[in-house]
Amino acid sequence: MSAAGGAPKVSSSLLHQRILSWYAKEARNLPWREPGTSAWAVLVSEVMLQQTPVVRVEPAWRQWMSRWPIPAALAASAPGDAVHAWGRLGYPRRALRLHAAAVAIVERHGGQVPDRSTELLALPGVGTYTAAAVSTFAFGRRTSVVDTNVRRVFARVVSGVGQAAPSLTRAETDLATTLLPDDADEARVWGVAVMEVGALVCLARAPRCAACPIRDLCAWQLANRPAYEGPVRRSQAWHGTDRQCRGHHPGNVESHDPTRHGNRGGRRMARRRPPTRPVSGEPGQGWSGRTSGRRRVPAAGSLEPDPWHRGHRKSVMQHRIAVMAAPWLGNLMPPVAAVP
Repeated sequence: MSAAGGAPKVSSSLLHQRILSWYAKEARNLPWREPGTSAWAVLVSEVMLQQTPVVRVEPAWRQWMSRWPIPAALAASAPGDAVHAWGRLGYPRRALRLHAAAVAIVERHGGQVPDRSTELLALPGVGTYTAAAVSTFAFGRRTSVVDTNVRRVFARVVSGVGQAAPSLTRAETDLATTLLPDDADEARVWGVAVMEVGALVCLARAPRCAACPIRDLCAWQLANRPAYEGPVRRSQAWHGTDRQCRGHHPGNVESHDPTRHGNRGGRRMARRRPPTRPVSGEPGQGWSGRTSGRRRVPAAGSLEPDPWHRGHRKSVMQHRIAVMAAPWLGNLMPPVAAVP
């Protein structure tokens, strides 16, 4: 295995020794890595960790596992409960998929997370990476686990480029398989150890090369860290996305002038409303108690923000999730008296 640009070959055994030794000393103490962690707990952690930082996942994972320690417990709950417990992890559709996976595990596998990749891939919301991660970390299978961090480490160390391709390629998958240790137990630790190097040392924007255990073996470092000139991943457009909808009052959509709507440096500022005649029988300060549909209107001259503005961070995606979960929320609603 040779690096790009004529760099010397990288010794797989030396890579294994350096990275595994570093991991034994520097690994973060995360609950889903503890010995005896169930396959269900590993699956939940992997779904939560998709595009969400560890610091936000850990407390949510602990609460989730305390409430639903086995798939059957989650399957017996309403999907809306899962969405609510998801909190601020982002991408709440993952909660619905995890609930659907729990139902499938109960119905198809007797409540036990399957250990075969084909059966894992058949679960809702489980893709190639998640199936490989559960197979390796929960069941000790000798499988290559390739996430963004792993791809970046291998791209720099072996291929000598600053970052990986925009999407996973067959060459990257083959390289990860080639670098996999022969021993299954060592391969299990190797997968998470390379991820840890990418997460803590071989960072995307500001790599900490001085702290890297394989700095002297890195083709990118030996080539003086050349700038990346390959294809880049396209970022999501702003207009027409859920992110654009956050912070916009429907009545103000016709204009995006930040000064017109009281924004200063990206923050929505309270605006003094034009004085109007106070509502009879209501206090003259703060909330007047007047209603317009379901919205409460601030009193004249009040600096209190409009109630819609106070909840402007609620995204269209959350609305979609609520609609998706609605058919299952009947048991959460109070009974409605029959109309005589």
